[in-house]
Amino acid sequence: MSVVRTHRYSVAGADLEEFLARRSSLIATVREGHPGLTHATLVQLEDGTYTDTWHWESAEQLGTALAALPTFSEAPLTMALTKDNTAQNGQVIDEH
Repeated sequence: MSVVRTHRYSVAGADLEEFLARRSSLIATVREGHPGLTHATLVQLEDGTYTDTWHWESAEQLGTALAALPTFSEAPLTMALTKDNTAQNGQVIDEH
């Protein structure tokens, strides 16, 4: 089964458009070197925070990408527009 890395954070309304552009650039860069990233889903929750879930084919591919994180210049630029960021990894055990 696939694995996920889920972030939860806030983005100021004035920064949202720039955040979305930077996030798209980051996803494209990650996929260039790490094709195991199958999709990424950003959800705005009722309380105004966001969950950002990145789906990977395997834990190994996720681990390799996380190890390469310092080489993605887009990552700190993107995350600079967030606050109260938390992250968790998990394994998908059921999908329909």
